[in-house]
Amino acid sequence: MNKIVLAPQGFKESLTGMEIAKAMSIGVKRVWPESETVLIPVADGGDGTLQALVDSSGGDVRTTRVEDAIGREIDAEWGALGNGTTAVIEVANAVGLARLGQNERDVRNASTFGVGQLFTEALDAGFTDFIVGVGGSATNDGGAGMIQAMGGKLTDSDGEDLARGGIALADLANIDLTDLDPRMTDVNVVVACDVNNPLCGTRGASAIFGPQKGASQEDVQELDAALANFADVIVKDLHTDVAEIPGAGASGGLGAGLMGFFDARLRLGADIVLDAIDLVKHLEDADLVIVGEGQIDRSTVFNKSPVAVAQKAKIKGIPVIGIAGSLGGGYQEVHEHGIDAVFSLVNRPMSLKAAMEDTKRLVTIATEEACRAISLSI
Repeated sequence: MNKIVLAPQGFKESLTGMEIAKAMSIGVKRVWPESETVLIPVADGGDGTLQALVDSSGGDVRTTRVEDAIGREIDAEWGALGNGTTAVIEVANAVGLARLGQNERDVRNASTFGVGQLFTEALDAGFTDFIVGVGGSATNDGGAGMIQAMGGKLTDSDGEDLARGGIALADLANIDLTDLDPRMTDVNVVVACDVNNPLCGTRGASAIFGPQKGASQEDVQELDAALANFADVIVKDLHTDVAEIPGAGASGGLGAGLMGFFDARLRLGADIVLDAIDLVKHLEDADLVIVGEGQIDRSTVFNKSPVAVAQKAKIKGIPVIGIAGSLGGGYQEVHEHGIDAVFSLVNRPMSLKAAMEDTKRLVTIATEEACRAISLSI
């Protein structure tokens, strides 16, 4: 083996994608010490996307003081990629549901104001291209708070500024972007999104994602009506209709806001990441690709990065193996999607806690054993 591409994603609550790739490299070198290992951690638009893009591009993670979904000041991370022009914003880092306690959730009034603050910080630092991961928000305001943070005016029929939060959109009458940060007219925004829900209705943001954010059935109905009004005013004042576009309902309607206000494009998260790290170039002349995920199971075949990587490798006829923390139900289905064989870290009876505490060593061992099996046939 001359060249092996190591393209794992992070193992949730354990190691980052780069840490996993480094552990894999040690295992590979034990079998083929002269081989070249190319470490390119990946992600699918969810947890770990920011870190994977930063690591792969030689960028850095920065921290900015912003407001969380309920208005408290927090430190939120965002990514500055190595190309010097692209910033990565993970919505959950600013206004994520995981930042709130169970009794702190306030889906009616939660705001994306902090997302707008992250955009402004990145603009101040000179960034012109944005990758936005929209999963995990505590909000249902269609991105209204983001616009308010960046100078846009949302007013009611009396000309009064609208309060923050999704429920306030029921009173929205006018949108005025005269004072919106003018730098946004020259930027490119791509949204990492793996849902295709419209903004409103039975499959919309409020109905599908509202309950997990604490919305009652009455809240769902009122928030859905408020977002419908929001969409109508966007059509009236911005002359664009985004309500029915697949993905508009992502992250409490933030998908619609990003498209309506910033002309953003929605793409599958895995595809965005693989393009950003130029995976196809790294695959040139590769003899083997090793992917990794915390658990490989039936869900891995649906827009997850291990399969996305494998499918690109298969176009070039490169064999692919997978290293997983565990193998779940239906894991064999990945064999039909480009992953030729999979190996679990768990090599003896152990608890989940024990496995997670020893992930680096176990990844190295599993990778070494997989490579030894392969070496028998070459």
